[in-house]
Amino acid sequence: MDGVFLTVSWVVSVMLPPMAIFFPMFTLLEDCGLLPRIAFQLDGLFRRAGAHGKQALTLCMGFGCNAAGVTACRIIDSPRERLIAILTNNFVPCNGRFPTILLLTAVFLSAGRPWMSGITLFVVIGLSVGMTLLVSFFLSRTVLRGMPSAFVLELPPFRRPQIGQVLVRSLLDRTIFVLGRAMTAAAPAGAIIWLLQRIPVGNGTLLTQIAMFLEPLGGLMGLSGPILMAFLLGLPANEIVLPILLMFYSQSGMLVEGGSQTGAMLAANGWTWTTAVCAILFSLNHFPCATTLLTIRKETGSRKWTAISFLLPTIIGICLCAAVHGFFCLFGLA
Repeated sequence: MDGVFLTVSWVVSVMLPPMAIFFPMFTLLEDCGLLPRIAFQLDGLFRRAGAHGKQALTLCMGFGCNAAGVTACRIIDSPRERLIAILTNNFVPCNGRFPTILLLTAVFLSAGRPWMSGITLFVVIGLSVGMTLLVSFFLSRTVLRGMPSAFVLELPPFRRPQIGQVLVRSLLDRTIFVLGRAMTAAAPAGAIIWLLQRIPVGNGTLLTQIAMFLEPLGGLMGLSGPILMAFLLGLPANEIVLPILLMFYSQSGMLVEGGSQTGAMLAANGWTWTTAVCAILFSLNHFPCATTLLTIRKETGSRKWTAISFLLPTIIGICLCAAVHGFFCLFGLA
């Protein structure tokens, strides 16, 4: 109950509401004929980055769920450009990462100024899109070199969307599909997290030992061992990263919802605004969740590209956080 059921319930409660809103709205725009025109207008920008204009649509789908964004890459005909879109979709934050980003922004960066939260979120989204284009450019000039394909698209006429069909397609083909895969990954993860918190090792638990092992790397990145441990154990679903961290801080033995005391609990465990900045950067640039990795494995049929999709954003996130933390330390801001 405290491990499997609570973890699965947490994932469903966080994922379902935004997906139940995002996917029907996205499908509605698709059905009325607007999305193909957006892809056509953005083709020039993505072509300069070595990508395809249709990647704009898969990128937007990734804001709802990266696994759905990866599946949507099927609309790109060129195998090379489809693979670029698959490998870079994780650089946009899905609805599982937004709660963590919003909370850290509100607690540490806005300081009671709502307009500052809005500006910070706008910068975060702009950074994620910019990173997607930058990595797409890098891949298209290195391991995925090739001639860009011509953008051929028959623009459908604007039409009145069929609401019933939109709801069925979005809820069954996208929402339920993604939620089912997430639950498949979350159930065993909940059991593992529960066991790690209860297996005694020395003066602590196995969870404590993992956090201590990751402390040097966490310190280099401006984070800490427990924060990296939470990201690592949050591999099955990004929604449980913050609850795992709060569970570790409170020593409660099960996932914790911090509520209004979250900010105070984080500050009491050494969090500062620089820690929050580095945590937001790593939340944007780290390995895909297990659901997305399973989807990448299915779509590419390759373990090599699945491993690259895991390592590429993680290495970029570690280097970026280390560089930002070094900058803060150099100017006495840390």
